[in-house]
Formats: sequence, structure tokens, C-alpha cells
Amino acid sequence: MAPSNKASSPSSAWGAMIICGTVAGAGMFTLPVVMAGAWYSWSVLMLVVSWFCMLLSGLLFMKVSLNFPLGAGYDTLTQALTPKWWGRINGLSIIFVLGILTYAYISASGPVYQQSLNTLGLGINDAEAKGLLTAVVGLVVWLGTKGVSRLITLCLVAKLLLFFMLFGGLIHHVDLSQLLTPQDPLPHPEAYWPFLLAVVPFCLASFGFHGNITGLISYYQGNERKVKRALIGGTLFALVIYLFWLTCTMGNIPRQNFPEISQQGGDIHALIQAMHDRIPQKSLGLLLDVFSHFAVICSFLGVTVGLFDFVADKLGFANSKTGRAKTALITFCPPLIASILFPQGFLLAIGYAGLLATLWALFTPALLAWNAHSRFAQGEPRRLRYQVAITLVVAFGLLNIVAWVGSQLHLIPLF
Repeated sequence: MAPSNKASSPSSAWGAMIICGTVAGAGMFTLPVVMAGAWYSWSVLMLVVSWFCMLLSGLLFMKVSLNFPLGAGYDTLTQALTPKWWGRINGLSIIFVLGILTYAYISASGPVYQQSLNTLGLGINDAEAKGLLTAVVGLVVWLGTKGVSRLITLCLVAKLLLFFMLFGGLIHHVDLSQLLTPQDPLPHPEAYWPFLLAVVPFCLASFGFHGNITGLISYYQGNERKVKRALIGGTLFALVIYLFWLTCTMGNIPRQNFPEISQQGGDIHALIQAMHDRIPQKSLGLLLDVFSHFAVICSFLGVTVGLFDFVADKLGFANSKTGRAKTALITFCPPLIASILFPQGFLLAIGYAGLLATLWALFTPALLAWNAHSRFAQGEPRRLRYQVAITLVVAFGLLNIVAWVGSQLHLIPLF
């Protein structure tokens, strides 16, 4: 059992900031684009369901982790509680998901930061902007979880202030009738729900915080209560931000305009440009630009911390300056190179991340929780709520696989 140090561990608010900063970041810019088919009401429903199921799986993983020494990550837990073949597949899926999300955020951030730096008179190209941002984030992650939490908190506070200032301005332009019953070729409610299944993988990817749980447990010295509060508070705050964001975007951009945004790549730059066309005040446009910068950096930091922790655990690098430098190089260099060679893969990458996250963010926590009870609670009956939680997590994972396969085989409609 991991030790508990309730007296000296930091406030759960710091952990909640890490989780919220990881979850509610650059990926939120894809949501209005991929949810345009199902539109507002159905999309809100799926977001709430996804939040609940992903939170359950995170809490299951946390409970299992507390039976192991501090710092024991996915690789250690799967080696101890699952067959070897499952552990290998799970490890590959984690590396791929966190790696592809890192690639997606670097790819999406390039045009955004390049445009801003060029405006300031720094004539750099897309690749140089990506390299500069990656170097800064890599340095912060190398410094450790405490530094990351402080920077994420700073960025998140700034992002939230900007977001609510932006929301306060955009809400006046929201067309409520467009939000609830958009006037387009599909005016009836039954025309929207068939598109719902296609958004499931993106909703799952929008609540991917599981790679940060190991670091949080170490950060709080095994204090279960504080870790639990951080997970619940952080994910719930992210859900609220998502709902505000959908209201602002879908209430301002007509539904029939979203296919064009998707054809332009569906990334941050494309959506921001569409919002600029609908916002009359230049001040709101500036707020939107600055907000996007903080959203990118928050997500980038949160995701790469999870990948960094997994690489260190998998390869056994020491928690020294040299060891962390090796981990940082392996964490950041491959996604950076891929983003320079293949710069237009943001939307596609998020979709694949949602599929593969099913394994390590849903199925693996459920399997670990089931097997951990057999090892650490022998003779004790399984609680009903524990069994229900595992069942819901697995069912949501199966739904996600069906949705992704159906989309790839064109068995479900895409908007």
C-alpha cells in the first residue's frame, strides 16, 4: 500500500488544475466540428455520458494503483495483474495514444503560434514555431511535476479568465433558435441523432486524463481522498468548459458551415477563422486568439507529462537530470518530427486516439480492478457498485469500438 501523508501533501486544487488543463485544451476545438451532425442537444448528452464513464475508469485505476508503491504506472500494474500479451498491447496503445496526441497538439499549434510570432515581427516558419514551442514545453516537463502543475495552473487561470471574458462577449451573439433547431436541410430532431454515434471516439479522447493519475498519486504521497477530489473536480470543470464552448460556437456558426471547416482540416486555425468571420468586434477576435494559445499549451503540457511518466516507467530511467533528459528526448522528438513531415493530421489523429484510448483508458482499468480484487481482497465479496462501475466502463468501451468501426466502414452517417 502506498503511504499516505495527509499533513504535508498539497491542496487537491493543484491536481484538479493539472487534470482540467490536460482535458480541456486544444482538443476542444475539434468538438464543434465533429459534433455538427448530431448538433447541440445530442452532443451535450454524449459529452455527459463520456465524462461519467471516463471518470469511473480513472477512479478504478486510482484504487488499483494505491495497492502499489508510489510511481508504479500502467506498465508496472499491467505486468503484475494482467497476462503478458495484454500488458504489451496496452503499452503500445498508451505510447501510440499519448504520442499521437502530442503530435496532434504540435501540428495544431504550429500555424497558431507562427501567425502570432509573425505579427510580432519574428519571421519564423511553421516548423520553427513548432520546434520552439516543443523546446519550451520539454524544458518545463523536464523540471518535474511541481513545475508543470504551477505552469498549468497559471495557464489555466489565464485561459479561464479569457474564456469567460470571451464567453461573456460571444453569448450576446448566440442565436438560441439556431442552437436548438437550426434552419438547414435537416430541420427535424430525428435527423440529428443518427450522427451521434460518430462523435463517441472524439468524446472519449476529450476526457483522456488517465496518463496523469500515476503522477498525481506520487504528488499527493498516496493520499486517496485528495487524488479522488482532484480527478472529480478537474474533469467536472472541464465538462463545464466544453458545454460553454459548444454553446458559443454552435450558437454563432450555422450548422451548414461546419462541413467547410472540416474540409479545411478541422483544426484550431480553421475554427478560429470561421469564428472571426462571425464576430463583429475585433476585441473578441483578439480574445479568441489569445485563448487558443493558452488552450494549446495547457493540453500540450498535460498530455506530455503522461507520456513522459510512462516512458520513464517503461524504460526504467532514473529520476535524475540525466535520466529525465533521456526521457524528454524520447517523449518529444518523434512527435515533433512527425508533425513537421505530416502537418495536416490533427482531426484524424484525435479520432485514432479515441479508438486506441479505449484499450488503456477503459478496458485495462476495468481488468485491473477485477483482478486486483482477487489478489488484494481475497475472501471479500465484490461490492455491487464496484461491479456496476466495471460493467459501465466496459460497455462504453465497446460502444466506442462499434462507433469507430462503423465510421470507417461508412455504416453510420458522417456530416
